[in-house]
Amino acid sequence: MSRRDEIMKSAVRRRRELAEGGTSDLFELIDKSAAHLIVAALSDLSEQRRREIGVELTAWVKRRERDESRWWTASTGTALAVAVVGCLPTAAQAAAVLTRRSVALDGDRAAELVCQVAEARKITWLGDLAHRLAARLNQQSWIDRWRFVAALVRATGVEPPIDDQSVQLWLSSVQFPDRPGRGRRQPLAGQLREDPFLPYMLPRLFQVDGIGTAMNFDLVDRDWENRERHALVTALVKLAGEGLVDRTTLIDGASGRLLRGDRPSALRAFVTLLDLLAPTTTEVTARTTDYLRLLTDAPAPVATMAQKRLRELPDLPLDSILDASREVLYRPDKTLVKAQLTWLDKVARKPHRDRAAEIAEVIAVAAEHPAVEVRDRATALAAKHGFDPAAGDVGPAVAEPRGDDLPTPAPPAPSPPPITDVDELAEEVAGLLGTPRQGTPMERILDGLVRLTALDAARVHDALAPVVARRHWSWANLHRWDPFCLCEVVTDVFTTAGARHPVRRRSRWESLLAAVRRADPSPKETELVPTDPRVPAVHRLLRARLAEIGMHLDDPGNTGLIADPTSVNGQLDPLALLERLTALGDRQPWHWDFTQALLRLPTGPDDAVADKAAALGTPAGDRMAAWLRGGGLPQPVMRATTTSVRPKDVSRYDAAYFREVARRVLVELRPPEGYQDRYGLLTADAAYPGHAYGDVGWDRHWPSLLPGHRGVVAAVALPIVVNTADQDQRDGTAILPLLAETTGPGGVALDLAVAYGLGARYDADRVATVDALLAMAAAGTFDPVGTGQQLGTLVVAELVKLSRAIGPLRDAALAGAPLTVWRLLAAALPGMLAAGRSPRGLPDLLTLSTETATTTGVRIEVPGLAEVADRGGSSRLVTEARRLRTALATI
Repeated sequence: MSRRDEIMKSAVRRRRELAEGGTSDLFELIDKSAAHLIVAALSDLSEQRRREIGVELTAWVKRRERDESRWWTASTGTALAVAVVGCLPTAAQAAAVLTRRSVALDGDRAAELVCQVAEARKITWLGDLAHRLAARLNQQSWIDRWRFVAALVRATGVEPPIDDQSVQLWLSSVQFPDRPGRGRRQPLAGQLREDPFLPYMLPRLFQVDGIGTAMNFDLVDRDWENRERHALVTALVKLAGEGLVDRTTLIDGASGRLLRGDRPSALRAFVTLLDLLAPTTTEVTARTTDYLRLLTDAPAPVATMAQKRLRELPDLPLDSILDASREVLYRPDKTLVKAQLTWLDKVARKPHRDRAAEIAEVIAVAAEHPAVEVRDRATALAAKHGFDPAAGDVGPAVAEPRGDDLPTPAPPAPSPPPITDVDELAEEVAGLLGTPRQGTPMERILDGLVRLTALDAARVHDALAPVVARRHWSWANLHRWDPFCLCEVVTDVFTTAGARHPVRRRSRWESLLAAVRRADPSPKETELVPTDPRVPAVHRLLRARLAEIGMHLDDPGNTGLIADPTSVNGQLDPLALLERLTALGDRQPWHWDFTQALLRLPTGPDDAVADKAAALGTPAGDRMAAWLRGGGLPQPVMRATTTSVRPKDVSRYDAAYFREVARRVLVELRPPEGYQDRYGLLTADAAYPGHAYGDVGWDRHWPSLLPGHRGVVAAVALPIVVNTADQDQRDGTAILPLLAETTGPGGVALDLAVAYGLGARYDADRVATVDALLAMAAAGTFDPVGTGQQLGTLVVAELVKLSRAIGPLRDAALAGAPLTVWRLLAAALPGMLAAGRSPRGLPDLLTLSTETATTTGVRIEVPGLAEVADRGGSSRLVTEARRLRTALATI
C-alpha cells in the first residue's frame, strides 16, 4: 500500500471516529501538527457535529493551557487554527481561541489551510475573523500572525485593517518579506507595485506616531556595499515618478507629519522623503506657511531642510523672513542660526538694501545667543548694516540687585483622614500593588488594615484576598537579588487578616522579628540587628514594623497605628500621640510602632507635653516624656569620604566586580559624642561603590520614617542617587523632592545628593533634582555654596559630567532662582577653572554664570577667573571668562 493510500485510509478512519462522537484523535492530530489530516478528517461532517466538537475543542485548549502552561508553536498553532475554523460556529468564538498570546501561526501556510477548511464548510466570516485578529495585535505580536491576517484579507476580498499596529506589522512584512528558499529578493519598488495593501497603508504611514523610525531602513541582499539605502522612501519616490503613487500625497503627508512632530529619529524618514522628492519652487510656494512653521518650531534637522527650501524661493516676502528670523535666532542650534544670519545678510545687501536697518535690528537679536561665535557674528553683521547692538535695547538691564522670585512654600499638608471602609481599603491596596514601583505611601493603608481587621477580620480577608491574587504578580515573591525587597512581607501582611492557620502565620512573623532585633537585658530595650551591610537601619526599622503588624494584626481591640503621621511629610503632632496613648489606657503599644511614633515627633525638647505624658502614669507615657525632655533623636556627625573599588574576589568568578565604578564620594554617619545609638540610625559607613541598592522604590518611604532628619536619609539614600550619575540608572533621584518636604539639616549628604542628581543620565531624574532644589531654595533650607563646591569637586574628579548639569541649572534659574544658581555656580567654578584639563561644558557654565550674575546684579568674586581671562587667544573658554569678568566689573 502506498503512502498516499495510507494517509487516505487514516483520514477516512479519523473522519468516521469524529462522526461517531470521538474527539481524542483530533486532539492528537493537533499535537502532531497534522493540519492537512485535520482538513481531511473534518470534511463531510455535519454542522451539528462540528459544533459539538467545537465545544470540546475550546474546553480542551483552556485545560491544556491552564494545566501545562502550553505554548502553541507555528505548526501546532496552524493545526489548531484549522480545527477552530472547521468547528467553531462564529468568528467571535474562533478569534477568542486564536488571539491567545500563546498561539503562534505559520503565516501564509496557515491561511491557505484555513481557507480550504472554510470553503469546504461554506462559511463566510473569514473576513470578520481577520479583522478580529487584527484588533488584538500588539507590539509583541509576531510578523507571521500579521501574514496570516493579510492572507485571509486577500482571500476574502475585504478591506485590510489599518489600525496603528496593523500598519506597523505591514511595514515589517515589507521590510522582511517571506522568501521561499531564501532566493534573491525582489526590488522593493517592484514588491510595492504588486502589494494590494499599499493604497490603504500609504496614507497611514504619515499618521501613525513613531512609525518613521521603522520606515528609514536599508535593504541588503548579498552585498552590503551595494545595499539599497532608505529603501522604502526611495521606492515611494520611484513609484511617484511612474505615476503609481500620487506625488502630492507624499509631499502633503510628509510635511503634515513634520508639522505634527514626533521623536527626531521618527521624523528623519520624512525629511529624507522630501529631500528625494525635491519639491519644485511652485510646490514649495504653495506650502510657504507650512515651511515657515517648520523653520521656527521643528527640530534642527527638519528646520534646516525647511530653511534650505525657503531660501530657494525668489519672491518670499521680506516680512515673512523677518518674522521667522526673530524666532529662529533665539534657537540654541548654532548651525541653523548661523545659516539664518547669512540669509539675512544676503537679503540686506540685495534685494532689500532699502530696509537694511530694519534687517540689522533683527540680526541684533542673536547678539545675546549663548554661543559666543554666534554672538560675535551677529554683532558684526548688525554693525555692518548700520545697527549697534550695544546701543540698542537687546537685553534687560539690571537696575538694582535682585534675589530669587520663588513662591513662599506652604506648610506641610495634614494627612488624609483614616480609612474607615473596607471597600476603600481594597481600592487603596489595589492601587499600591498596581504600581510598578514601591514608592506609593502605605502608612495610611496599614493603619486602615489594623483598624478594620479589629472590627471584622473575615470581611477584610474576603475583600483583600482577590485583590492580592489579581495584583500581586510583581509583589508576591521575595526578590532575592534585592536586599531591600519587602514585596513578600507586604503582601503577606495584607493576607494575614482573618486568614486560616493563625498559629503558623504568627510563627512566621515571630521569626522575621527575631531576625531584626536583639534584646539587651541591661536597659530592657530592643536593638535593630544589621542582617545585611547594604541595608541601613532606617530600612530595618520599616521591616520590623511590618513584621510587628503581621504579628499583632488579629489581636482584639486594635484601634490603628499610633505612629500614623499627622502631616503628609511624615511628622506626628506630639499632642496627637498623647491622645492615642491616653486612649490605650493600661494597654502597652507595640514596641516598633511606638518607636516609630517617637521618631516622627518634632526634634528638640518639649517640656510642656512631656509633663502631660508623664502624668499618664504608664510605661509608655514615661518613655514619651523622657524622649521629649531629651530632645529626641539628635543630629549625626557627617563626613564625606571617597570610596574605592573593593578587592576582587579571586576565589570565584566575580562578575559584579567588573560592573563597579572605581570611585564615589559618599557620606559616613556617626552619633554625637556621648550618645548611645541603640537603633543604629545615626551610624552608617560609606559603602564601597559595588554596594548597589536593589530595585529603586523602597527608599521613597524613608523620608517619612525620619521626617526631622533630612541629612540622615540623604546619607543612606546617596548610593541610589549616585547610581543615576555614574551607572546611568533611572528614578534614583525621586527621593529628593520628598526630602525637600522634611526638616532638619541636610549637611554634606544633601549637598552631594543634589550635585550628583544634577549630573543624572536621564531627564526625569534631573527634573526631580531641580524640583527639590527649588523647593528647598524657597524654604531657605538649601545651601547653594555647599552644593556648588561639591559639584565642582565631582566634575574635576570626573565623577559627574558637567554637560548634564548645565541644562537643569539653567532651568532652575529661569524658574525663579537666579541668585541661588549664581551662588552655586560661583562656588563650583574655582575648582574647574584651576583644573589642569578644563571639563567639557565649562564655557557653557561660564555663559550661564554671566547670565545669572547679570540678571541678579550681585557681585561675587570667583577665584581663578582673572587668570583664565588673561590667557592669550580667542578660544571660547577664554572669551566666556572675559565676558564674565566684564559683567562682574560693571555690577
